[in-house]
Amino acid sequence: MKTLESPLAVLLCCAVSLTASQGYAQVAQDSKVARFASRTEYKSAQIQGDQRIIHALNRFTFGPRPGDLEAVRAMGLEKWFDQQLHPASIDQTDLNARLAQFPAMRWTAAQLLYYLPGNAVIRQATNGRVNVPADPVMHAIYENQIARITEKKANKAEKGQAAQPQANMAMSATSPAMNQNQDMADSGNSMAASAANPIAGNQNDMGAGTPAPSMPQFSPAAIENIVELGPQQRIARLAQMDPDLFESFIKSLKPIQRQALEANLSPGQKQTIGALENPERLVAEELIAARLTHDIYSNAQLQVVMTDFWLNHFNVYLRKNEQMPYLLVSYERDTIRPRALGKFEDLLEAVAHSPAMLVYLDNAQSIGPDSIAAQRAEQAKARGLDAQKKVREGLNENYARELMELHTVGVNGGYTQTDVVQAARVLTGWTVDRPLNEAEFTFNPNRHEPGTKKVMDLKVKDSGETEGRELLHMLAMRPATAQFISRKLAIRFVADDPPQSLVDRMAKTYLSSDGDVTAVLKTLFHSPEFWSTSTYRAKVKTPLEFVISAARASNANIDNLRPIENNLRQMGMPTYGAIPPTGYKWDAADWVSTGALVDRMNFALNLAAGRLPGITMGWSPFPGQNAQTGEVSNDPSPEAEETRLESLLIPGGVSDTTRTAALQQFAAQSAQNVATPVSAPMRPNRAPNFLEREDQVLAGLLIGSPEFQRR
Repeated sequence: MKTLESPLAVLLCCAVSLTASQGYAQVAQDSKVARFASRTEYKSAQIQGDQRIIHALNRFTFGPRPGDLEAVRAMGLEKWFDQQLHPASIDQTDLNARLAQFPAMRWTAAQLLYYLPGNAVIRQATNGRVNVPADPVMHAIYENQIARITEKKANKAEKGQAAQPQANMAMSATSPAMNQNQDMADSGNSMAASAANPIAGNQNDMGAGTPAPSMPQFSPAAIENIVELGPQQRIARLAQMDPDLFESFIKSLKPIQRQALEANLSPGQKQTIGALENPERLVAEELIAARLTHDIYSNAQLQVVMTDFWLNHFNVYLRKNEQMPYLLVSYERDTIRPRALGKFEDLLEAVAHSPAMLVYLDNAQSIGPDSIAAQRAEQAKARGLDAQKKVREGLNENYARELMELHTVGVNGGYTQTDVVQAARVLTGWTVDRPLNEAEFTFNPNRHEPGTKKVMDLKVKDSGETEGRELLHMLAMRPATAQFISRKLAIRFVADDPPQSLVDRMAKTYLSSDGDVTAVLKTLFHSPEFWSTSTYRAKVKTPLEFVISAARASNANIDNLRPIENNLRQMGMPTYGAIPPTGYKWDAADWVSTGALVDRMNFALNLAAGRLPGITMGWSPFPGQNAQTGEVSNDPSPEAEETRLESLLIPGGVSDTTRTAALQQFAAQSAQNVATPVSAPMRPNRAPNFLEREDQVLAGLLIGSPEFQRR
């Protein structure tokens, strides 16, 4: 992938995104205007005309696609917003077809852990505490991973012998939670699943086949022999390879050969190849790909934006431990997304019951100091049974603290450290049943702290799991929670520091509607503060918002989402990658820097130039060509082409300063490349020396412009 390395490229980037409209400096100034505008100013200066539609599309979606402005204008803005508040009524045919490429994302955690075993499960299989399935394909999946982990362990031991001091230091830094996770499965439980085998289900009639021939090295002809097999026979041949041979085969493939290997395979068969390589990595990759697919292609855009909002509000870090990718599948699909526009209390309770949250914030390990489990552990310890010491992790306050500080009332919500401890006692027993097998919520009464507790002004009588529900209800309905949630929503949709008058009205709606998020968003939508001219394009897009909006604006067809995720990682916002429970911040200050600017411009130029593998533009990048009719203009001048691309990519247009800067840098790039031959064939009716790649640079400059980077 090309990057901005030459002085001209860096100058080009800075000229368009910094000089034009004063770039990010202007964004900061705009934010101050929105921050300090009075209520009177909000009422007197309102966005009008098509700008209202553009503003709504920029705030309530991940950015408009070509034709969205016209579609909303025809429907009416109010009707469009009401439709977005009811996602079940929206056609998702295209999205569902794309999501079908990720069949594992429809599975339960138990199915994922069995059919796509992670490293923790494989270690159990290595130790004989988990049965390796007899099905040929499943057997190969397990055996490949057993060999991989065994080799990794051997290499680590070999390095440890050569550098023992360094190994000791590394061991001391290992996360205790990850070490504990290796021993959480019940040694008496088999991993046999009652559900039908989703992987082998596509392969049941493929037969055993003949053993793979011995291939000491994979020549192009040997690779071709495998690639040319039918889909079922191809999978069978790969499954028959011993682990070392399979790894050698996969590593020998060039990109074009890998494409040929997966040609004509069903999504399930492609998934099988990924499982034979590394099932834990496959789960994480499909989890991220499905999330990004929703963001880019869903027609229920307000739902995906609110799903992103709540996933950040109730943040769970992907790499907390080896089982977290498996738990996050259900967390997003079953916990967050269906409740993104519902009652906050319903969402809060669903999150509290989610294995992902219970594991992430360690409540699954929490045990009441006076619980039956604690007493038994003490008795075992007194008898000298040291192995039982693992049973008593003790009271863990992590989830109770974040429940109040980050999820409900906020840091200034009136709770004390005593309240945190009491809330933690209330929530003891809320744990996860067999994390490496079923991975479902369970209430364990033996771990629950007995007795009456008091959290803030709530007296909680000893009643088991019901105590937790009472606590969640009290926190969800507190005025401090109404303020906290309303303010965060206003920050996301209105301004980095929203006016208190708006937050107060949203909080009032929250309390009067029992925390109905849809009602709160309606209050925001109909507020004069939201439609103030000072808020128009006044918020800087986060990396996620920028990358997704670029894909949507260019109407991209994406067969490979890895370049999208790689660029998000480069920009500092990997999906599910926020380590602290606070999640990512929305303020412009967190995303504005020279390095961030260069990263964004690199992405914009690479996207427009078609240099991201598996991503093609859905609009014509060729000068003078109409994207709908394919007709080519006889006057593809830079100015005419800039006008065409601007109308496609940035509804509402750019400033004269941005337009001038883009054309100047386009001219400079053209002069630099004038003597460079063009490999692609020239299109008919094109002016001489108007190179296709220069036109792509112009599109990239517009995507990287200040106007596009604001919402």
